Amino acid sequence: MVSGAVNLRDVGGLAAGRAVTRHGVLYRSGNLARLDADGTRALADLRLRRIIDLRADDEVRYEPSRIDGIEVVTQRVPLFLGSVESFFRDDISLDEMYRRLIEDSSAGVVDVVRGILADQPVLVHCTVGKDRTGVTVALTLAAAGVDPEAVVGDYARTEGLLPQARNRRIVELLRSMHPEAVHLEDLATKSPAPVMRALLDGVADRYGSAADYLRAHGLADDELVELRRVLLRES
Repeated sequence: MVSGAVNLRDVGGLAAGRAVTRHGVLYRSGNLARLDADGTRALADLRLRRIIDLRADDEVRYEPSRIDGIEVVTQRVPLFLGSVESFFRDDISLDEMYRRLIEDSSAGVVDVVRGILADQPVLVHCTVGKDRTGVTVALTLAAAGVDPEAVVGDYARTEGLLPQARNRRIVELLRSMHPEAVHLEDLATKSPAPVMRALLDGVADRYGSAADYLRAHGLADDELVELRRVLLRES
């Protein structure tokens, strides 16, 4: 338990054929801006070697991570081209947001995978740990050979881990700014399994697989082999 962390979890134990993902290697979360002293100590106890922050510069300035005293490499990979607020203003769907992310920020996705390969244990996070983190971790797991339904299930867990008080506060604030928005609540609080299934299916239709998507954007075959070695163990 890392007090003050949003949606932090280990992705170990996911089925990957006859293998499973290793515990204590890859973590995912939302921001680290509200860690208290106990939370910072608990985060230090994970012995992370790298933190990959997917947030934009303005998000980092507004909510800096409370990781002072933790010896860790921080890798910045801002994933959205444009502001988070623009998605609410334009009232796009989660499906469209994710399509734009994988097409417009493919170089960033590859950078994240290379960061995961560079150091472990590693934590990948954004503001809530739902969309940028959800898509990037999902593609990473799928490329390593994790079963599609296990990938979908890990993504879908987020919705149940976001505090209801936080959801109400965020939705109320956003609704005051975008009263006619149709997709607002989904964008702010939801991680529906069908959306991730559709994303993985779309990647497979266009590229062949998640591994082929990463290959198409510069990841080498030996890096994919290493990704499987790092993330998976025989069950």
